[in-house]
Amino acid sequence: MQTLYGDREKCYDCYRPKSSCMCSFVNQVDTKTLFIILMHPKEFKKVKNGTGHLTYLSLKNSKLFIGIDFTNHKEVNEIILTHQSYILYPSQNSININKHNLDKADNEKKAIFIIDATWSCSLKMLRDSKNLQALDYISFDNTKLSQFKIKEQPQKYCLSTIESTLSVLEILNNSKIENLKDNDLKQFLSPFHKMIMYQMECIQNHKSNAVRYK
Repeated sequence: MQTLYGDREKCYDCYRPKSSCMCSFVNQVDTKTLFIILMHPKEFKKVKNGTGHLTYLSLKNSKLFIGIDFTNHKEVNEIILTHQSYILYPSQNSININKHNLDKADNEKKAIFIIDATWSCSLKMLRDSKNLQALDYISFDNTKLSQFKIKEQPQKYCLSTIESTLSVLEILNNSKIENLKDNDLKQFLSPFHKMIMYQMECIQNHKSNAVRYK
């Protein structure tokens, strides 16, 4: 869907200007696991390099909620009540899904909450959201370097939201919790890669124009 946003036409799916809409590059995958993207309001306002919307669009079985304190969020609490729920967040007590398979019981629906925010903002979201604190935390061993060339990560092996989600999907697939095709996983980051290419071209064009008019 396209709509006017200020003086620029904007896509209400990927929330980017129409001129840089990434929806055509999305390769949606259908998972057994329900993924819930909890997006900080500051991330919602980003139109140039946010990956939370792209993650949500790439997962058929997903929901996206915007906020900081989800303690009394009706839909979030309903999911926690009806699903075996986990939250992707590193901690001393988190379950390392590289080493420990999540329960594969077919009769229990699974949900994974993913926070889309900076580290400082995500910490506040967890502190304020009492319901999220009670969930089992999960993490994974990461040896990949982020391909987010237009954004500096706080630490060497930190990943963007969509990159982290792909890592989780790959691990769940290897442990037979998911049954995704290899090509689906390979194409998952396509809108992310296209977004980076677009931003780098814009940066290069800006530099070229700056030199030309000096």
